[in-house]
Amino acid sequence: MVAAANLVEVAALVGDTARATILAALMGGQALTGSELAYLARVSRPTASEHLLKLVEARLVAVTKQGRHRYYRIASPLVARMLESIIAVAAIEVPSRYQPRSIRDDALRFARTCYDHLAGQVGVAIADALVANGHIVLTEDGGEVTDAGARFLTEFGANLRSRGKRIFCRPCLDWSERRYHVAGLVGAEIWRRCLDLGWLIRERDSRALRLTAAGKTGLSHTFGVDLTKEGLEGSKEIKVASAAKVLLRA
Repeated sequence: MVAAANLVEVAALVGDTARATILAALMGGQALTGSELAYLARVSRPTASEHLLKLVEARLVAVTKQGRHRYYRIASPLVARMLESIIAVAAIEVPSRYQPRSIRDDALRFARTCYDHLAGQVGVAIADALVANGHIVLTEDGGEVTDAGARFLTEFGANLRSRGKRIFCRPCLDWSERRYHVAGLVGAEIWRRCLDLGWLIRERDSRALRLTAAGKTGLSHTFGVDLTKEGLEGSKEIKVASAAKVLLRA
């Protein structure tokens, strides 16, 4: 079958260590050059070019030429969702080998980009707060923004009108927190505003994000998110309470 053959091809492409590292790096949402990806994958520039050519030919990665440079990015939201799912399965379902936690690991778990939206403890805390306040509804079947949520997000500065063909709001299982954060247009707009406001700053050569002092204050005042250790632990309780509210509304 053609579908089975294509599945084998995609699995083989993603299954290579260097290509998997390249794809994971591009899941940060930024377009990167071949040299940057070679450095992150710890391979030579010619080897990275060979890997990138295969990924472009398979339409997993798209390339844009600008001057002397070529910039690579994930080809589409569909490819990003596939990679998100693989990462989640690898982190949650597959028995993990013991590896000591590092500062880099902790940074990724706290806040990171997941293609075009926020993930990690910060992303999940925002999702929990939006659900608890009745602004969005997240279930295994999808996501929905309430009327009050649409007003709230618009006042926050999110542009919810430019939907196009993309999914509007959906849950994305966070591989480190094992709970949902917000993806789709809504998730992308929340991340865009946090970046524009200077609340979160990209770390160099990583998907990790650094929370600024303005971000800590802004997320607290706007979303009611407490990013202290006690507050993050409490967000798990908010998740349970918000689920109870959904059942009562039903």
